[in-house]
Amino acid sequence: MPEQHHPADLSPPIGVSYVMPVLNDASHVRAAVGSILEQQYDGPVEVLIALGPSIDGTAELVADLAARDSRVRVLDNEVGSTPAGLNLGIRAASHPVVVRVDSHSMLPPDYAQIAVETLVRTGADNVGGIMDARGETPFERAVALAYTTRVGLGGSAFHVGGEEGPADTVYLGVFRRSALERVGLFDESIKRGQDWELNRRLRDTGGVVWFTPKLAVTYRPRSSVERLARQMFSTGLWRGELARRFPADNGIRYFVPPAMVVGVALGLLLGIGGLVQLAVGAVPWMLAGFAVPLVYVLFVVFATLVYARGRGAATMAWFLAVLPCIHVAWGTGFVLGYLSLTSNIASHTGR
Repeated sequence: MPEQHHPADLSPPIGVSYVMPVLNDASHVRAAVGSILEQQYDGPVEVLIALGPSIDGTAELVADLAARDSRVRVLDNEVGSTPAGLNLGIRAASHPVVVRVDSHSMLPPDYAQIAVETLVRTGADNVGGIMDARGETPFERAVALAYTTRVGLGGSAFHVGGEEGPADTVYLGVFRRSALERVGLFDESIKRGQDWELNRRLRDTGGVVWFTPKLAVTYRPRSSVERLARQMFSTGLWRGELARRFPADNGIRYFVPPAMVVGVALGLLLGIGGLVQLAVGAVPWMLAGFAVPLVYVLFVVFATLVYARGRGAATMAWFLAVLPCIHVAWGTGFVLGYLSLTSNIASHTGR
């Protein structure tokens, strides 16, 4: 257990400020806010919604939520990005504990109580748990399954679970506001992966990031292939940028999808070259390149049989498509981000 770095920071009743960046998410935000307001927590609370420029009715929806409950406040996030919204909420927070909330997430009723108790018990700067992805349609269930298996997003503890203890990063996070202020809040130049980067600074300044499987947050996956691909591409893009900026802080698992993308692409090009050789009567040795994409296809089929069997034919079929979608979109984004193309691509995609 880490040393108690903040013995006087938190004293009962401990107030909690929930900070939620929102942008064009009318279909999820009401349920997310509802899960916050239904928390079984005795201390004072406030809900700070950092609203980005939205065109889908989200602005009207959160205004209604604020009108119905005085604990809810809406802040105008003109920049629109997630880190800008988080910083806006943190600066406006009234309480010493900041709970980072996603509009796609559903907090269990005892989330704040367990998190604050863990902050006090461990002396950590940040406490978090598991992203418990759950889908409603066969496609969403396939995405949720990919998120929570090692073949999908790499097997981090906050995806697949693990033992309680210090960690590199956690899902969302419940922070001491003083710790956030110590490291200068979130880096607004990083549009994705800002949680990992912030936790890196917390650890580099002597703080502890603490994982506990007792905290499991229900997460609603993207509902279509297009939305999933866009999410994974953007996430991979910024992960590549972070890997380039902080090479010593990235595990080998981050490089597996981009290596697969490069290998499959080169294999396909070689295989096509082999077809040309065959057509002109030369020895088609480059056909061996097709072995690389073939191995990847066999891997996807094997993973589907291992992880998706028994979950319904539709979910199993979608898993065959979801896994390559995640790997290819994330891996392609990583390669481009690592090549320092993040800013140009993000500006053209509106990310």
